Order: sequence, then C-alpha cells, then structure tokens
Amino acid sequence: MTRDPIAALVHLYADAVVHFDAEQWATTWAANGVWDFGSGRQVEGREAIVEFWQQAMGGFDAVVQTVLNGTYQLDGAAGTGTGRWYVQEAYRRTGGDPGMLLAHYDDTYATVDDRWCFARRSLVVHYGGPVDLSAPFQNAWGGS
Repeated sequence: MTRDPIAALVHLYADAVVHFDAEQWATTWAANGVWDFGSGRQVEGREAIVEFWQQAMGGFDAVVQTVLNGTYQLDGAAGTGTGRWYVQEAYRRTGGDPGMLLAHYDDTYATVDDRWCFARRSLVVHYGGPVDLSAPFQNAWGGS
C-alpha cells in the first residue's frame, strides 16, 4: 500500500519534532528551503533551518506535535505544489512551564531526487500559551 506522499512528508516532520530527531527532520527540507514563522522572521537554507531548529528545541523538555487536517494541490509534471496543514503542539519548556500551540502551516512543495520535500513552510499561529487557552486567540480569518 502506498501512502499519500504529502501526508507522509507532513507526518515525518511531526514525528521528528516529537523525537527531536534533527537528521530525520532535515530530510523533509529542500536544500534551499525557507522556514517562515511570521512577523518577518525566517531562516533560509536547510543547514541554517536545522541549526535554528536545534537551538529552539533546546528550550523544551518535551514536545508532542500532532497533525490535524490538511489539504494540498500538486503539479506532478512541474514537481511543485502548495498546501495547508493544521498542527497542535503540547509542550513543556525547560524549567517546567507547560503550553500549547495551535497553528497551521502554509506550504510550498518541491520534488528532489523523486521525493517531495518542503520548499517553504510558513507558520501561522492561532494560539500559543497556557493549556487552558487563556492567552489571546487568533482565528483563521483574522479576528480574535
């Protein structure tokens, strides 16, 4: 049975986050990929992206990222595509503070060596804060 290649890519990414597996996580990115986390903050190139991710993950004792739902469109002939995937993270920061992230990624995909990878991932945060959802919440259409 063949698994949907984009769903497999998104789930491989999330699995690498949970296991803090930089090698696995790196395989999900194109060499010239861009990771954009909003507000003008972005990292370019797989090596820089992985280095930044490892530093960021160092601030957590544990993270469980789950993939919720998503959609995408591919142009197989061009080897490109776009999509959107929703994620949820439950985490405990180093020092003990728990939290939750509710977000989605706007993705651009490319094929490299006959496999799909992320050419760009843009994180759109809807909620980030205490697990009781007491921090400000941004809905998908721009209002709070």
